[in-house]
Amino acid sequence: MGKRINRPSRLSDPRLYPSWLGVGLFWLVGQLPWTVLLAAGRGLGHLAWHLTKKRRHVVQTNIRFCFPELSAEEQETLARRCMVSTGEAILEMAGSFSNHRINLNNRLTINGLEHVRNAQAAGQGVLLLGMHFNSIDVGSRLLSCAFDMNAVYRPNDNLVIDRLINKGRLNYMKGIVKRTDIRHIVRLLRKGDIVWYAPDQDYGTAHAVFVPFFGVPAATITATSRIARMGKAAVIPCAHYRLPGGRYEIEFGPALEDFPSGDDKADTARVNSTIEHYVRKHPEQYLWVHKRFKHQKNGQSPYK
Repeated sequence: MGKRINRPSRLSDPRLYPSWLGVGLFWLVGQLPWTVLLAAGRGLGHLAWHLTKKRRHVVQTNIRFCFPELSAEEQETLARRCMVSTGEAILEMAGSFSNHRINLNNRLTINGLEHVRNAQAAGQGVLLLGMHFNSIDVGSRLLSCAFDMNAVYRPNDNLVIDRLINKGRLNYMKGIVKRTDIRHIVRLLRKGDIVWYAPDQDYGTAHAVFVPFFGVPAATITATSRIARMGKAAVIPCAHYRLPGGRYEIEFGPALEDFPSGDDKADTARVNSTIEHYVRKHPEQYLWVHKRFKHQKNGQSPYK
């Protein structure tokens, strides 16, 4: 058995003092003008490319697997752009959570909102098929410009960071739900609510199947079709992109037809294919710093 990790259980635990200091600095940085914030984020991303070798390796591995059609030089360029975009996202989060003076609504373009409205008009709850673009947290603020919504999340192990994220999101969202609380998610959908749910991370092999993502076998949870079936919900793709000049775009796709189909593996493959379609539009903005292919059938992680 592995050694049990004794994590702080109280926000006042002295071991969390450095985290509190970091949150304070995060708040201060968030007060910068938006264009300055993004420029500083790009600088942070360039710095991270040189200093965070392990994370850079994860990005390079993902890009090599998912974009084999690119030359080695093109893959390296895309990997660097991913790190720069992730740096933007970190400081973007600071501004999104802590700078309530800035009006992001006038920086936003929304396409496909009629798909959500049509489902609501039909009396259905809406399960937004979310995607881990690195603009995920400013995206949660921007989505609140269109409607009230709930978001499914995985709690952070650090209590201070978890509080920062939850408080930041709840400034704009109707509610947040732990990803393990399927019953609550289903209740919200049956009430006709909108729930954002992103199944595109590697949560292990429990309740997962191996289906292609960019042509690579990826352990993917099958809960999307199960939640949609129990919640009688329309499943609508939802992507959010960062545009030049500090502008943003949210794109909603048509509700997935004949979903769920009754075949969990086929449904999960379709979910991955749908997400891939939207990621290809702005691949540098996807969260490639995540070990998406960590679990493989042969037990060998490609990141070692």
